[in-house]
Amino acid sequence: MLQPLFFLLFAEVFVILLLLYRTPLQKPLLRLLDWAKSNRGPMVASMTAGGILFVILASILYGIINTQKQLTEGSPLNVTDQFILAYHLHEASLLGVTLFLGLMIGKLPYYIKERKETGDDDGKNKWKLKAKLQR
Repeated sequence: MLQPLFFLLFAEVFVILLLLYRTPLQKPLLRLLDWAKSNRGPMVASMTAGGILFVILASILYGIINTQKQLTEGSPLNVTDQFILAYHLHEASLLGVTLFLGLMIGKLPYYIKERKETGDDDGKNKWKLKAKLQR
């Protein structure tokens, strides 16, 4: 389970980096994400995948809580239980970060478009943008 999570994590980080910096792939990637949001098919698929990952995260957290209950009842954890607990904690942290990065990928195109509309492509107009927001 860890190898696919690491692959997904690095793929999401790569997509975020492509969106944040001006590269030749930024515009096609923005168009692809806009197309995915405008059509309901890919959006439903991504929401379903996110929901499945969330259910898996809840299941892993339930296993962690059960292992912690065993520890609080007074029985010591053996080496196998400690290993399983560490594995579940690793999985849960990877899934949580993956879900967070997925949310970031969903919101980044909106912020990039908003920044382009305000004319703050290069960061020179930050004081003008601040003045507009304060009004």
